Amino acid sequence: MAKIGINIATGSLQQAEMIVGIDLGTTNSLVAIIHPDTKQPVALKEFNSSSLVPSIVHFDGFGNPTVGEQARTFLETDPKNTIFSAKRLMGKSYQDIKDNAQFFTYKVIDDDTASLVKVQVGNQFFSPIELSSFILKELKNRAEHILKTPVTKAVITVPAYFNDAQRQATRVAGKIAGLDVLRIVNEPTAASLAYGLGLRQDEEKTIAVYDLGGGTFDISILHISNGIFEVLSTNGDTYLGGDDIDRSIMEYWLTEGGITMEELQQHQSLLQSLRLKAEEAKKHLSTHDHFSTNWNGEVLSIKRTDFEQLIIGLINKTIKCCERALQDAKLTIAAIDSIVMVGGSTRVPAIKQAVGAFFGKPVNDSVNPDEVVALGAAIQADILAGNNKDFLLLDITPLSLGIETMGGLMDVLIPRNSKIPTSVGRQYTTHKDGQGSMRISVYQGERDMVKDNRKLAEFNLTGIPGMPAGMPKVEISFLINADGILVVKAKELRSGIEQFIEVTPQYGLTDEQVEGMLMDSITHAKDDMQTRALVEATTEAEQILAVTEKFISKNQQLLTSEEILATAGAMQALQLAVTINDKNLIQNKIEELNEISRPFAERAMDAAVSGALKGKSI
Repeated sequence: MAKIGINIATGSLQQAEMIVGIDLGTTNSLVAIIHPDTKQPVALKEFNSSSLVPSIVHFDGFGNPTVGEQARTFLETDPKNTIFSAKRLMGKSYQDIKDNAQFFTYKVIDDDTASLVKVQVGNQFFSPIELSSFILKELKNRAEHILKTPVTKAVITVPAYFNDAQRQATRVAGKIAGLDVLRIVNEPTAASLAYGLGLRQDEEKTIAVYDLGGGTFDISILHISNGIFEVLSTNGDTYLGGDDIDRSIMEYWLTEGGITMEELQQHQSLLQSLRLKAEEAKKHLSTHDHFSTNWNGEVLSIKRTDFEQLIIGLINKTIKCCERALQDAKLTIAAIDSIVMVGGSTRVPAIKQAVGAFFGKPVNDSVNPDEVVALGAAIQADILAGNNKDFLLLDITPLSLGIETMGGLMDVLIPRNSKIPTSVGRQYTTHKDGQGSMRISVYQGERDMVKDNRKLAEFNLTGIPGMPAGMPKVEISFLINADGILVVKAKELRSGIEQFIEVTPQYGLTDEQVEGMLMDSITHAKDDMQTRALVEATTEAEQILAVTEKFISKNQQLLTSEEILATAGAMQALQLAVTINDKNLIQNKIEELNEISRPFAERAMDAAVSGALKGKSI
């Protein structure tokens, strides 16, 4: 496919409505459209500039956000207020990211719960949804400036491994940015569309899409036949990408200089400037054998051969994912006709060589790897607009979905790699006489015990008529719609009583709620976001106050009088903050209470453990 290098801002694009394709990336984001004259996908760029917008948000002293290239300049000078790689936090709790928390130079709140992680900037607290909405708003404004026409509808891509909560969070971020998100598309699927444009209708191929971006890795096996794109399997790692390659170089230099990452954590500006030097080295070594630079009065250098040794482990991780994807698709390497390379990190020669060697043929990187996903999103937008009827898209669910049954077992209703949209129902019953309610916990994952999988939602089905155990018949139905969003419903069959349960995922809104409030959410997006954040903060505060009060009454003997007084003061301050209805103040007071209570909570835990071990041999 020919790459079109033109200035898009032409009169021919002043249409009543434009549906854009957006690649919301970890490192960079961009917008693409189908050019109305050439009918080819093109990434939007202002004359002589890059199509890429760095996925970076900087907040000034007044809390006003700046996005993109302007924000990048603050990575070194104001790292605590400059947010990068926010996509890595999407739909995640602190528990999910704690092992990598030191990677972030800004403050990620450790609330030791399963709730959505928050980022603190000064006295303000932001969710990854809000941070992503700032990036999407900038992309929307940029597109409108270039196209000279309003942009309100979009297709947004996500990694194939994004779970239900992360997909939902992406949709909500789009709504807050003022976009009607018509479809959430897997990034490898979008890339396959971009490469599939040149296929003849009578062609049949099986391709592998190897996508190594800034923060995520995906491998998808796709079958293309008669214009139909079918995903046979996906595999990947939500925490592997170019950022990790940069980190390998950073750690190499620190080891050479006898400095630990922990020591450098105390100097955030230096840490950030070293990260940028590592990124520069990675890019330079794609076309040169040696890199050298000055940093903080030191000479940093690295040879390409040493660099390639550093990243062997990361490359091998991606190859293992390729093996698993082939196994899931029940295919041999020989069945793969073409390997498509996606993501800026695939420019590293060692990666191209390793992937080519694994699949036994040269890789295909003829389309700009930075733009290919956005181009595919634009093609999907064109299909949804009804302009391209030659292509039909089939997608799959990346992980199994099921519910918890007796004994903590995972009962899978929708196995991984099921084609979507899809729905399935299964009957369950009560285990106690006269049981009037049933708790339904929804999980995602491949393990047999739910404790090893990820909880998406939980709700109580109430109103079950009083019957002996085993008599009620409750049908649980799972529906995954075309966006990969999960809706769970329940119905008691014997009595004919039907209840539609609204399952709010742990980290976002349900699809029905989002769709039903579409116009309101776009018009009042900022107000809705602030209201939601306040309610969540208030709920969290009330829970923490109750837990702390119970803890103190139970463990008073373990606390000093000073600790009891300090805790009481912090609790009072938090109670006052709740009555004032100030979300950021509430979060600040929660954080202060956590800081005060953490030492004696750990002490109580130690006392409980030592008490449990008394008289027992180890």
